[in-house]
Amino acid sequence: MSTSINKYDSIEALINEEGLRIEKVDIHPELDIMLVILNTKAVLHQRLSSYEGLKMGNKEALLQYELIGKGTGIHWPSLDEDLSLKGFLRDELRKITVNKDVVAA
Repeated sequence: MSTSINKYDSIEALINEEGLRIEKVDIHPELDIMLVILNTKAVLHQRLSSYEGLKMGNKEALLQYELIGKGTGIHWPSLDEDLSLKGFLRDELRKITVNKDVVAA
């Protein structure tokens, strides 16, 4: 067991070391998709229905978001919902792990 205390976990370290930031969000409620576009031009695909606060929102409310934390999060004022870049990256890693396990089976 390690006794060292890390200031950040590995995802936070990646965000900070690489300067990753959310640059834009492209929302398509009719497709149940939100595209999170990073400053590296990477695109993270998220299902709106995966987030309780978003899945009930109408298109107008979903399109009224603001970037927070210098691009490390998204806030929907009328839906009282906040999502983080760290959470999106964690979800992407889970998708990769699940797909890897499915291919290996």
